[in-house]
Amino acid sequence: MIDWSRIRELRAEIGEDGLAEVVEMFLDEVEQVVMRLREKPEPERLEEDLHFLKGGAWNLGFAEFGAQCQHGERLAAAGRAGEVDVAAVTEAYFASKQVFLEGLAGGAESAAGSAA
Repeated sequence: MIDWSRIRELRAEIGEDGLAEVVEMFLDEVEQVVMRLREKPEPERLEEDLHFLKGGAWNLGFAEFGAQCQHGERLAAAGRAGEVDVAAVTEAYFASKQVFLEGLAGGAESAAGSAA
């Protein structure tokens, strides 16, 4: 669900403080879009929203959530926005967020080769 090697890579590139800042910004920006999708989706923006979410997800190692976003983005780009399971996308985000935050608190990213 989480690519912990990506978190280790980010930490090495930008340091602990930089990682904390990126995580805070990611959660804030992504959650705004996820909540809008959950509560008031805009079909005409779906492809754009999923593209944005996918980029953020993969940047921070949210592998499963990123894959869900990519699948939905491709459907929307093909004119099949109605087939996108928005509930599954939002559920993947919240499940990933929980695993991510618990893993950070428990040091999961420091375990070599770990993928939750």
